[in-house]
Amino acid sequence: MPAEGSALEDRLRQAIRLRYRESRAAYYGISEEAFEEHIAAVVMRYGAECSAAERLELVASLHVEDLLLARSCSDGNNAAWQEFMERFRNPLHTMAKQITRDNAAGLELADGLYAELYGLPNREGQRVSKLRYYMGRGSLQGWLRTVLAREYVDRCRSLAKDVSLEEQVEAGIGFAARNETEPSAGDARMAACVEQMLDALSSEERFLLASYYLDQRTLAEVGRQLGVHESTISRKLDRLTDSLRKRIRYQLQENGLNVRQCESLLAELDVRDLNVDVEGRLRQERRAETF
Repeated sequence: MPAEGSALEDRLRQAIRLRYRESRAAYYGISEEAFEEHIAAVVMRYGAECSAAERLELVASLHVEDLLLARSCSDGNNAAWQEFMERFRNPLHTMAKQITRDNAAGLELADGLYAELYGLPNREGQRVSKLRYYMGRGSLQGWLRTVLAREYVDRCRSLAKDVSLEEQVEAGIGFAARNETEPSAGDARMAACVEQMLDALSSEERFLLASYYLDQRTLAEVGRQLGVHESTISRKLDRLTDSLRKRIRYQLQENGLNVRQCESLLAELDVRDLNVDVEGRLRQERRAETF
């Protein structure tokens, strides 16, 4: 458990014990010690450089029931998996259909994800579930939507190697469904933050994001254009996207949202659902001045 002295460690443990009593850990057969290990792992990953108050707020904001359900499923708890299917099977199909804008393709996308969520054997023959990567900072449903969207993008990029752009457009590939309902107040605040963050990007940052996400160039292609290794591009993109999320989170908090609300909005964030001209903003300065 990361701590700044024994006093903070005691406060963190007390906060974790409180969340344990609030959760359904006992139902899943998770002891208080195992629960503390799960929460401590999240704090160590996301709160290592945070203040004591921010770590405590992180613990208080976690979606612990979703986190425990995911951990129990990844550990092979059949009752937990049954509950997961009851809760998320229909939402997964609905979200997948919205992303692909096609019923059959949506069902195929969702069904293809189930095996990865249940767990695939690694080289040692041990079952590894993708649910292990869910950390409870946003809702599990929002995280699942993000995973589906990424799976869809990966499929589109794979198809793009063999299918022309014109054929992709005709087939509707690469264009996720947008939210046809009126934007909520949370969407409006998020859209304003995203616009502000995009406008503040440097030329290099705009170039990287546009090349990778809009032009769908591979890391190797971007690296060759800039004269650096693809691993350098990968690290820069990871740092950039992580930095953007932190900036957006900070701005949302400045606008009056608490940590729980921020994490929930970020977990379900898909800029394609916001009224934001992402492409227009990224195309403003396409030349990478320096690298």
